[in-house]
Amino acid sequence: MMRTIWKSGPILSMTIGLLAAGPQAAGAQHLLVPMDLEQTDHLKAYGVVFDALERAQTADWLLNYRGGSFLLPDDPVSRQRLRLRGVSWEPVDTAGWERIQEVIEDSNMERVRLEEAPRIAVYTPPTSRPWDDAVTLALTYAEIPYEKVWDPDLLAGRLSEYDWLHLHHEDFTGQYSKFYALYRGRPWYQQDVARQEAEVARLGFERVADLKLAAAKAIRAYVEQGGFLFAMCLAPETLDIALAAEGVDIVPPEIDGTPRDPDASARLDFERTFAFTDFQLLPSVSEAAFSDIDAVQVNTPRRGQALDFTLFDFSAKYDPVPSMLVQNHVAFVKGFYGLSTSWPKEKVKERVLVLGEVPEAGRVRYLHGNLGKGTFTFLGGHDPEDPEHLVEDPPTELSLHRNSPGYRLILNNVLFPAAEKKPHKT
Repeated sequence: MMRTIWKSGPILSMTIGLLAAGPQAAGAQHLLVPMDLEQTDHLKAYGVVFDALERAQTADWLLNYRGGSFLLPDDPVSRQRLRLRGVSWEPVDTAGWERIQEVIEDSNMERVRLEEAPRIAVYTPPTSRPWDDAVTLALTYAEIPYEKVWDPDLLAGRLSEYDWLHLHHEDFTGQYSKFYALYRGRPWYQQDVARQEAEVARLGFERVADLKLAAAKAIRAYVEQGGFLFAMCLAPETLDIALAAEGVDIVPPEIDGTPRDPDASARLDFERTFAFTDFQLLPSVSEAAFSDIDAVQVNTPRRGQALDFTLFDFSAKYDPVPSMLVQNHVAFVKGFYGLSTSWPKEKVKERVLVLGEVPEAGRVRYLHGNLGKGTFTFLGGHDPEDPEHLVEDPPTELSLHRNSPGYRLILNNVLFPAAEKKPHKT
């Protein structure tokens, strides 16, 4: 059974509150894990909190307090985890906790109770390498457990076993990421085509595009039934294209051997999509781009810039959901490319909430929305600490990026399903 959380309310402005830490006290009742500039390893901190939830403890997420700090019960295991993982922490006694609560009550801050560790699934092919996906890198570095799922799992209904699902650079249109023009002679490309075609035959589909559409519809149903979806890079764009194009052949014949519908763009149904609307397809097989959803077009002559983006300020008391998703120790994130990097504002549905944007360019980089009983969050780009990640590049070493603002956005989403339905107040 999927847990649900409250819906976002009116959006108000806020300023991230920073409060100097008090003196460390003996006989602590709580362990404060600061998430401001004083934190030595922001990414490992999320793993310590997740570990506490797995051990049936609760934790408090102090939204906008010192960069979105965490408060844990004081116990020997948590102290050991914090020390071994190199995470900064401060003991807080009863009087100190009362002072923190007073600051939260009188400021644009809020206390949200985290109750239970979410069950995490990553949609990824069996042959993928861990460094192919920024989220699996983040989960592995933070020591947060997850399971892999793939198309047969989705078709068998296994998504109901998980609270949180991640998609990265998967192509749900069945066009092999439109790498045909650039990489069709490479062995890895040919192996991928052979593997996917064999899977299609085994599962009883005619084309890769048909199987991927079935997967996309299973993902949409998962969210409608209460699941939490987080998608990055190419997945947000191709997921919506596949859903909008149901019943329309959008794949070039060079890829699947069947003629493409010449009126494909005119036949798209945007009512089926998660976030994007009124987009046009880019049909050429020689162009490594899917649609005008992506404003950057990284693999085309029309390539744009992956500009830095600003995180929106939200009222923690009135808008705790988006506040959780943007918690950070800085207000902006350095730009980084992906197969789908940023999206024009006019292509984003009105009901979708913008979390981060490039204001001077009118582009959205980070967004969130509700669908049925569940939620979805999309983040453009491939790897927050590898600005121009190329095929066959080595993995990013996250021990060199322990305080990455971009990777914090990923891990905010991992903890998001653990929040109870209402902010906890004493």
